[in-house]
Amino acid sequence: MFQPSTAGAAVSPIPAADKTNDPPFEAVRHMVFGSVGAVQATIARLHHLNYAEPNDWSKPIATGQPNEVVVVLIKRVRVL
Repeated sequence: MFQPSTAGAAVSPIPAADKTNDPPFEAVRHMVFGSVGAVQATIARLHHLNYAEPNDWSKPIATGQPNEVVVVLIKRVRVL
């Protein structure tokens, strides 16, 4: 059976992160309605601005309105 060695340098436990100073995060939902082309252009623009990755958005969902879909992004944002 394996026996850990006690010889050598003493091992210090890694201190737990102080969670009291971490700013809280909240989930926000972004919903984009429009034609498939307009929605894709909006997703590409937000990606270009480094706000969200294109794969983070839901697949387009038909709204029942002619030529209209909706996509959803849930993003965690820091609340200061």
